[in-house]
Amino acid sequence: MGASITDTGLDDDGDFAESHEINVTPFIDVMLVLLIIFMVAAPLSTVDLPIDLPTSTATPQKKPDKPTYVSIKPDLAVAIGEDLVKRVDLVRSLDAMADGGRDRHIFLRADRAVPYGELMAVLEILRAGGYSRIKLVALEGVPDASAVKP
Repeated sequence: MGASITDTGLDDDGDFAESHEINVTPFIDVMLVLLIIFMVAAPLSTVDLPIDLPTSTATPQKKPDKPTYVSIKPDLAVAIGEDLVKRVDLVRSLDAMADGGRDRHIFLRADRAVPYGELMAVLEILRAGGYSRIKLVALEGVPDASAVKP
């Protein structure tokens, strides 16, 4: 028995039938290549520009061996280091210290419960006493102001 070429009865279920689905293999290959390109190129985009900065003639500032901390406790008591002082004696106590004069840095810290107005009042006492180099210190990185022993 023979078959004719004009027979149009093609069976779509055969081994050599046309596939009506999208072939995603080339798409996945392209995406993987792009992923590798971006993974290699991403660190290159964060390189800093080389800049030749001029040198400075200023002398580096000497850091204090023992910084002077003025703390305001939650009960609004003021302490220099670990020693409690009255607010009226604050400037006199700072002047009596042998660490330096009025040009030294004073690190002012306060407990979270201290009202802003109280902090500003102590800041004003220090400013009126001639201390203009006052730095406000956050509680992170330094001992808690409430840990100051009375």
